[in-house]
Amino acid sequence: MEKKYDVIIVGTGVAGLYAAINFPSDISVLLISKRELPLSNSSLAQGGVACVLDKVHDSYKLHISDTLVAGKYKNTLSAVEKLVKEGPGDVLRIKELGVDFDMNPDGTLCRTLEAGHSRHRIVHHKDSTGKAIVDALIEVVRALPNVDILDNALLYSMHKTLGGFYLSILKDGESRYFGCGYCILATGGIGRVYKYTTNSAIATGDGIAFAYVLGAKVKNLSRVQFHPTAFAADKGRERFLISEAVRGEGAVLLNCNRERFAHNYDRRGELAPRDVVSDAIIRESLRTGSESFYLDITHKPADFVRNRFPMIYERCLEEGVDITKDLIPVFPCQHYLMGGIDVNLNSETSIAGLYAAGECAHTGVHGANRLASNSLLEALVYSRTAAQHITSKLRKYGRKPMGLEPAHRPITGKKMPSGMRSQIREILQDTYFVLPKPEKYTESYKQVESIIEKLYGETYEITSDLIEAKSIALVAAIILDEVREGKDD
Repeated sequence: MEKKYDVIIVGTGVAGLYAAINFPSDISVLLISKRELPLSNSSLAQGGVACVLDKVHDSYKLHISDTLVAGKYKNTLSAVEKLVKEGPGDVLRIKELGVDFDMNPDGTLCRTLEAGHSRHRIVHHKDSTGKAIVDALIEVVRALPNVDILDNALLYSMHKTLGGFYLSILKDGESRYFGCGYCILATGGIGRVYKYTTNSAIATGDGIAFAYVLGAKVKNLSRVQFHPTAFAADKGRERFLISEAVRGEGAVLLNCNRERFAHNYDRRGELAPRDVVSDAIIRESLRTGSESFYLDITHKPADFVRNRFPMIYERCLEEGVDITKDLIPVFPCQHYLMGGIDVNLNSETSIAGLYAAGECAHTGVHGANRLASNSLLEALVYSRTAAQHITSKLRKYGRKPMGLEPAHRPITGKKMPSGMRSQIREILQDTYFVLPKPEKYTESYKQVESIIEKLYGETYEITSDLIEAKSIALVAAIILDEVREGKDD
């Protein structure tokens, strides 16, 4: 073992970074980033952070109600209450840490409206809030003397011992081994299980897969959210997101005939929750026989659009679309995971010493469908909670002996055959998209099972391709097993 830390955090999105910040200076922390530090799903978050800061025109009760409605009342109420009541304090804290939220002339935070919210409560930095938060938190973390950072480092093996965990890391083509008393998994989502996603390239469900192999409870992984308005003309798997906030600011959805249609499916129209709008688009697509859909915000002043959505404006220009003059081509694609590694209100998993926070965790906050801009809030609240709970454990029980170090298998082996990940993505895209195909569940599950047998039955060379293929195969199998067996709670 190279070194033992009090805590190892796997993942450097908002959850991982904020967890590190919340540890006292006498607790040693290793922060592991799969790629470069700024690359995460958090950095891609556009809309903002939902929180109640104006109790005259808004209330905790309303935010809780909106979250429950969007989640189809399958949320864990105690988790939602914790999120809504504690969240504003975390938002104000990251503002103090340097996050450049948009401000009103009177010095208050700007608040916008997004689909599913009954009040203007989303604080933001233009249309790149996630990046603003991540960039600010990275600067804070880099200055912490008790936090070591290991970037471009791939976790490929994880073992539980009596006193903590041993982690095997692939860094610069070599194995490195670290121990810790406590571990926080903050590895993000599962977007790369699908053919098309708004997620970054690293979102392959690694933390969920490692937790599952360790024996941790994984819950409601089939609760996958599809965002209704991804930029449809993008090439490749990663689709550029047209934020919920664009509809919040007045953009309307049009079908192939340039007609509004959302109100035909739900009275809330374009401002219905994401799953409702996605469902409306797919059903309208079947009705019209076309996948051509558009967002139209050309009726708004051009200066307003450019200033409110500078990143979206520039990104669309790169695709030949001037959103102040042109319709924006959109179509649903995979966006977010509501399920994950099951945790309690302390962010503890079912395995002692193992915690999870952010998108890889199932807190119960989101229920069957995530309310817009609750994800960054959840990452803040529950990562801070994990850090505080671990700190209290260390204060109460002290540091424990690690126990025997496991044998480490060589990273050499046969070359993994190509095409397995693409096959899994095609299966999920076809079988379990906005309108699922139950008649295909069993056969699709068997196909994924066959791929898992190949991945785990051979001694392949340990590479990022192998680890990510194993992760997405396990995630796909869990999803398909849940839906075919009706295991969703």
